[in-house]
Amino acid sequence: MRILITGASGTIGRFLTARLAKEGHRMIALGRKPVDDIASGFSRYDLSDVAPGLPVADALIHCALHHEPGKFRGGEGQDPDLFRKLNVEGTTALFQAAKTAGCRRAVFLSSRAVYGDARRGETLVETDEPAPDSLYGQVKLDGERALEELADARFSGVALRVTGVYGVPPGTSEHKWSGVFEAFRTGEDIEPRCATEVHGDDLADAVSRVLQMDGNRFDVFNVSDLLLDRRDLLKLLSQHTGRQSNLPERATPVPGVMDTSRLRQHGWQPGGLDRLMTFIDACRTMD
Repeated sequence: MRILITGASGTIGRFLTARLAKEGHRMIALGRKPVDDIASGFSRYDLSDVAPGLPVADALIHCALHHEPGKFRGGEGQDPDLFRKLNVEGTTALFQAAKTAGCRRAVFLSSRAVYGDARRGETLVETDEPAPDSLYGQVKLDGERALEELADARFSGVALRVTGVYGVPPGTSEHKWSGVFEAFRTGEDIEPRCATEVHGDDLADAVSRVLQMDGNRFDVFNVSDLLLDRRDLLKLLSQHTGRQSNLPERATPVPGVMDTSRLRQHGWQPGGLDRLMTFIDACRTMD
């Protein structure tokens, strides 16, 4: 397939382009400037484009998000209006342009935030009524609804609700926990945290599968398969590396747990704790 992708240079985009290019798809990065060794093609694009002209393609994967660096919830910073405009109106315009360009399918990277953080400790399933309580969650939900509105028999859409992607993105040497692992190594105090997680390779496998699916005009799938407390993560690191340091307190309360059984029914088999342990073991060679 000929696949357009936004956010190709980001953590998620790097995992996806590496996997899909390996499968023989032609990846075309949409962005403000080309990114070396990421995709086989490039087309200039920005979320501020009100009527983007996209090259003809079979599918679109939308990973890009306008936000303050390092922040998702709270990513609007001091300009919530711009955050909403680019991430809702820009996303809607992108989906319309993809449909016009002949894409048969669009995949939107959404978030657990559409359920709302009030659902702490509960099991979250795709049929639950969304109740975002952050602007980030609302713009992700608005993006899902924009795609659903445009979807028809010739242009299907899939929203993947994913929060927390770990692993070393292809072409890089750092990962999301690099700073935490270094702080643990040097004995610094580490803030308690518990979150849902999925390895980038498992996310890439999910995207590959939904691109090939037949069926519904529009669908939603939960993707993050792990609920991981930072205390447990660092305890595993200590066991695998022999590092001894103070563990953070266990986080309270815990977030909602994402039920991923619907995606598993389509053959998706994430690595779960085994893959996490393999990643932690590999971190010994990164030091």
